[in-house]
Amino acid sequence: ARIIGLVSEVDEEKIAELLQAILFLKETGTDPVDFYISTYGGSADDMFCLYDMMNHIKPDMEIRTIGIGKVMSAGTLLLAAGTKGQRSIGRHCRVMIHAVNAGSVGDLHSIENEVKAVKHMQDLYVNAMSTETQMTKRQIQKLIDRKVNVYLTAEEAIEYGIADKLI
Repeated sequence: ARIIGLVSEVDEEKIAELLQAILFLKETGTDPVDFYISTYGGSADDMFCLYDMMNHIKPDMEIRTIGIGKVMSAGTLLLAAGTKGQRSIGRHCRVMIHAVNAGSVGDLHSIENEVKAVKHMQDLYVNAMSTETQMTKRQIQKLIDRKVNVYLTAEEAIEYGIADKLI
């Protein structure tokens, strides 16, 4: 079997390792890849880096995502981005969705610019989640607008279309 895993924070170093692994696997055949995910989340920029790469190679190579333990924040989109019908989740896995987090200091113009950038990132996330799941943009926004971390059971993640089946 061809296996990769994200069992850490979503950060530049870990995503760089995963990109290299995915590119290597793509060069060595088209057999499916099992992608195990257990993460509290991390960087939205790095999440989108891996998300774009997954979408780039999915036409040539099935990516079977498997959520185990915890799939939170940035990890939720990565679980949902697996090949449809091939996204599994552990019965005891906790899934969490929330608004994009950011912090900034500096002069007013810099902070206003940062707020625009974060809102744009939030829009990208909502659009991507609605593409990958059975949720509408409005449903996702409603969850995010609760202004808290929204925790889902494995069964709820399947209902929302983040995963397809229990393991």
